[in-house]
Amino acid sequence: MMTPHLNRIYLGAAIVFAIIYLFPLYWMYVTALKSGSEIFAYPPTFIPKDPQWGVFSHVWEVRGMGRFIWNSLVIATGTMILVAGLGTGCSYVLARYRNIWIDVALFLVLMLQVLPASLMITPLFVGFSAVGLLDYPRFAVILAVTAKAMPFFVILVRATFMAVPAELEEAALVDGNSRVGAFVSVVLPLARNGVLVSAILIFMQAFGEFVYSKSIIQDVNLQPASVGLNAFMGPNTVEWNNIMAYATIYVTPILAAFVLLQQRIVAGLTSGALK
Repeated sequence: MMTPHLNRIYLGAAIVFAIIYLFPLYWMYVTALKSGSEIFAYPPTFIPKDPQWGVFSHVWEVRGMGRFIWNSLVIATGTMILVAGLGTGCSYVLARYRNIWIDVALFLVLMLQVLPASLMITPLFVGFSAVGLLDYPRFAVILAVTAKAMPFFVILVRATFMAVPAELEEAALVDGNSRVGAFVSVVLPLARNGVLVSAILIFMQAFGEFVYSKSIIQDVNLQPASVGLNAFMGPNTVEWNNIMAYATIYVTPILAAFVLLQQRIVAGLTSGALK
């Protein structure tokens, strides 16, 4: 049993680590409100002297952020639907049927997770070009991000399915349900929290996708917000306050959603930890 003194030490350490972790986010918001000269002032100011609130509307209108955000939503939503639709069944099979081939499949899934996007982009680009998918660049990006995100989803949801007692399925089979019927009517409702939370995490990950979009989508009107942010980086100038304002608009909705759903996300991620 921890003493009050030890609890205060742990609390203090947690606060220090939280401040270190959140400081870059705070600096992004603060820098977005600074003028060009104040950004490079020394010593740096931690609170803007003359906040430039108009920079947000300026960036939204001049950079056409509405179009970029819409493209990010299309890619993230399409990826989430594909990953959840295909990965849920895969996770169930890996959780319920254990043999040497399932172990091999699980090993391959884990190996796919460690491959960086920069390594996969070249073969994917060549393959998409060969089958004509580059004529539909957003769909091609959705497929590429789905392939990258699938292992993460499968590993998380597999743990959730393993926490559902197999006896419940057996009882459903005895009552006349098929294997698919038992899965849909018994297992899936019990595992829905883990599936939904994993799908939300996939959405957040796909919303910030950059490598595939930058390489595959050449039409500016179809590029997501992550690629639009890269357009601020010129050969001679870097618009730091506009970059931070753009990043603030881009990040804040996802950050707000994460804060609002954090309890459900934690519950879903730990649902497979205990049986």
